[in-house]
Amino acid sequence: QGSQKRSNSTPETPRPKRAPSSRSPYGLFSPGSFSPSVTPSQKYSSRGGRGEVVASFGSVQGPAWSGRGGCAVKLFGCPEENLTRPYRFMFQKALDVREALAGRVEELGEVLRRHHGLDGFTSAALPAQEPVTVLGQISCDGNGKLNAKSVLLVGDREHSAGAQVLLDLSELPEYSLFPGQVVALEGTNSTGSRMVVSKLYEV
Repeated sequence: QGSQKRSNSTPETPRPKRAPSSRSPYGLFSPGSFSPSVTPSQKYSSRGGRGEVVASFGSVQGPAWSGRGGCAVKLFGCPEENLTRPYRFMFQKALDVREALAGRVEELGEVLRRHHGLDGFTSAALPAQEPVTVLGQISCDGNGKLNAKSVLLVGDREHSAGAQVLLDLSELPEYSLFPGQVVALEGTNSTGSRMVVSKLYEV
């Protein structure tokens, strides 16, 4: 028997790959086998009907305002807070977002203080043997779902400088919390890192 020569494969002369068999099981379950009548899409530059409305819900198109008795739409608030020019949503800077959130926490904290008649708030990071009242936002200790063992309080900037403290909610008869919720809590924090909550003040 004569020796069979093996073909040399180099980058200049690559070995030809075998064509896949027509009876391959992968071909039976390919997207083309389930939708053989789909026509190939046109090139993006040659598409037609750009800007055309292809589907709509309702009979009114555009912000058409109508009413009886001469009704008119007015903007409330300071003029500098109203949008007077195009605004790119979700293009804010991180520092601006932080300032807005901190200001909102302070506003809601003042509402909580006046509504429940609280004297004031203390730092959530300082150890306290006696019950104290703190202000902050509910957070989670990880990326998982919020549960009774993973609830954190991110203190406000004015009193707690954004310090985080783990919450023990075992003494509360009932509660309903969500991440980002602004609350005022009363409890003891003997170690400075874990607060046993005895009262929950909500808006």
